[in-house]
Amino acid sequence: MTNRLAEETSPYLQQHKDNPVHWWPWGAAALKAARDQDKPILLSVGYAACHWCHVMAHESFESPEIAAQMNDHFINIKVDREERPDIDTIYMNALHMLGEQGGWPLTMFLTPAAEPYWGGTYFPPEPRFGRPGFPQVLEAMANAWVTDKEAVAKNTTALVTGLQKLARTAEGEDAPPLTGDLFDTMAARLIESVDMDLGGIGGAPKFPHTFALEFLWRAHGRTGDPKFADAVQISLDQMAQGGIYDHVGGGYARYATDAAWLVPHFEKMLYDNTLLIDLMTQVWQATGSRLYEARIRETVGWTLREMVAEGGGFAASLDADSEGEEGKYYVWSATEIDAALGVDAAMVREVFGVTPGGNWEGKNILNRSHAMTLHDAQFESDLARACNALYDVREQRVRPGWDDKVLADWNGLMIAAMARASAVFNEPGWLAAAVRAWTFIADKMGDGDRLWHAARDGKVRNAGMLEDYANMAQASLALFEVTGEPRFLERAGAWSATLDSFFWDDDQGGYYQTASDGEQLIARPRNATDNAVPSGNGTMVGVLARLYLHTGDEVYRARAHQLIDAFTPEIARNFFGLMTFLNNVDLWLKPVQVAVIGDRKDAGTKALTNAAYALASPNLVLSVIAPDTALPTSHPAAGKAQTGGKATAYVCIGETCSLPVTDAASLSEAVPAV
Repeated sequence: MTNRLAEETSPYLQQHKDNPVHWWPWGAAALKAARDQDKPILLSVGYAACHWCHVMAHESFESPEIAAQMNDHFINIKVDREERPDIDTIYMNALHMLGEQGGWPLTMFLTPAAEPYWGGTYFPPEPRFGRPGFPQVLEAMANAWVTDKEAVAKNTTALVTGLQKLARTAEGEDAPPLTGDLFDTMAARLIESVDMDLGGIGGAPKFPHTFALEFLWRAHGRTGDPKFADAVQISLDQMAQGGIYDHVGGGYARYATDAAWLVPHFEKMLYDNTLLIDLMTQVWQATGSRLYEARIRETVGWTLREMVAEGGGFAASLDADSEGEEGKYYVWSATEIDAALGVDAAMVREVFGVTPGGNWEGKNILNRSHAMTLHDAQFESDLARACNALYDVREQRVRPGWDDKVLADWNGLMIAAMARASAVFNEPGWLAAAVRAWTFIADKMGDGDRLWHAARDGKVRNAGMLEDYANMAQASLALFEVTGEPRFLERAGAWSATLDSFFWDDDQGGYYQTASDGEQLIARPRNATDNAVPSGNGTMVGVLARLYLHTGDEVYRARAHQLIDAFTPEIARNFFGLMTFLNNVDLWLKPVQVAVIGDRKDAGTKALTNAAYALASPNLVLSVIAPDTALPTSHPAAGKAQTGGKATAYVCIGETCSLPVTDAASLSEAVPAV
């Protein structure tokens, strides 16, 4: 017997279709049922790769007794937070207002009007871990609705008012002048939170926090202070060699449960790997680290091997669990290593710290945390061969669940990262994969200048949100700079125009998360705060900057100023949450514009563009134009020409440009000092 989730396309919702809980998907029908029956709503939000979501499902949602209690007293709605980040944002914010830390599964109790009155995250089936048992929670929340409507109304009023205030810019905060000195001061404060021994921000659990690491990397570029570079490289080294990285199959887990990056929460999310590829590429440009290049190549390899879904789009995630156990697919016993590898077993056991007793629940999480550098090329080649043999053995195991839905926002991140990495590492196959994914989203998930958020099984779901447009516009600009194809620039402009038409806040500036003609929820989120993925408003600062620099259109320059002004007052309240915004303001303030004049098919032009991508600057903006065309008049190199009929480059910072460069080897030396 299935419930109403059987018709849904989300793998997460499909996981719950056989529960005895009478689940509804979010929608008008479920909300109407709550109103008609005067029942409160139990809202459960999770995602397919979430370990604790599975635990709560097995313990409570598969229990006939608990399900009966849920069905008797509530309209039960299940939401995939990846399909509906707008809903997740609203009710996670409400949970934070209740003083809870947050996380998934998110469990919220709502009035029939969808207004929250209480909530939490994971609840066990009986009291433990310092948490009340779920049946007791259900009883208390049902009783509150029936017997204490006044208290419920007081809670909902306070929470809804607070949610609506969150969408407004902080009042009474002075907007600081945005200068390099301010950014360096913030970086100095941020680095105080870095674990300079083991890397990462704070203690256990440790997340990659790539936005913050990029902010520190940019501080190193501005100041030359080695402590900022050390903070970033120690963090990347520890992650690359730790257990959070899959040394057999490539790719990073979502976070580590410990401070030493040994024990991962084994789920692999597309967005984490995207952001790490991008950051490691930036750092490699300055360091040439063999370790980072290896991890980039392996992680892109994992993406192309295991994460390509329908039409060439990239899938969302791989589960933490298989056969009902977290990490079972990824861990090894010493005897399994011996049986799989024969003469290579001793080498692998030594390199990856494999012992008979294991390092986690009697098994071994492979890691190289005892050394932050790679061995010589021959040794690493032999090790790779052994890891390939382990991969073949692992493939015989029951694989973790694969959430193969294609999300426009997460794909935009991967497309941009893969496009840039393809140029830096001269990998045309990566570029081709990025273009395929972009084409699938533009063609199959696009409707004119509008986007859908998710696609699976030939169906599209949910209207596009801010991050869908922002990230796909960013991806388009990355592809335009790498390929020079006008369609990518045109599409970035069109998606930016859609945001201006349907998402812009005419009162305070900035973009709302949802469109003006979309579903009306109890609040309309608007902020520049990063969550699991970069802030859409933060990303749009960079998109508008690049659109202006490539086109010279004053509309983009004016909009960028308005967007920056809208959220600058937030810096005084919590700059740590604004890393993407600040990183892109840094781009806006000091872009490194490289103009190459020459035919893209010409060997000299190719050599100069390759040299441009070797520049160690996250603020690189590359323009390649044919000799018979012109740069926008606003470009500092406007009017400049080839030298001696050869492909010629100009490197410009601010209004200052280098002398003409025709020798690719000299391009890095031509960056003007300003």
